[in-house]
Amino acid sequence: MFEVLIKGGWVMAPLGICSLVAVTIIVERLIFFRRTGFRQPADEVLALVRQGRHEEALAKADGNQLPVVKVLQAGLSHRRNPGKAMEAAGLAEISGMKRGLTALETIITLSPLLGLLGTIIGMIGSFQIMTLAGSSQPHAVTGGVAEALIATASGITVAVVTLIPYNYFLRRVEQETETIEQYATRLELAFNEPLPERAR
Repeated sequence: MFEVLIKGGWVMAPLGICSLVAVTIIVERLIFFRRTGFRQPADEVLALVRQGRHEEALAKADGNQLPVVKVLQAGLSHRRNPGKAMEAAGLAEISGMKRGLTALETIITLSPLLGLLGTIIGMIGSFQIMTLAGSSQPHAVTGGVAEALIATASGITVAVVTLIPYNYFLRRVEQETETIEQYATRLELAFNEPLPERAR
């Protein structure tokens, strides 16, 4: 298999780099988004706020790395203007969730172009051999065509394999953004709710 890839020409080197970068980002983002799916800490923080136990809620949120909890912590830390504080924190968290996605998008666009470049180079080589040797060396001609096809297939493969997780990550960012907005609104409402009799 490795020997076949080598026949794809020098464009296989940047395609290999693209694939390694894509795999690294995909694994890192999968681990990241696996950790962000928990909602229980955010619900516990809101429950404490509704009971008027703001300091306990802030202590519970402190140090938690979930994006939604970090946004709630910003609101708890700036109770005079929690909306603006949570908006700023939310923007920072969303930016963090998108980390690496621009690189994946670039790889999705770049890989087929590199494959196409390899195709063109391989075909040029084939035509040059055909011009010099005529039809007396058919194997040399078909070798250039094979190089072109290997480069094209590799470029498309890298793009397709990267596209699926990229779209998944975009969807997760949208979901987490909606969750952050919902919990931020719930926290603002909790600040304005009347306290239970025991908390007064």
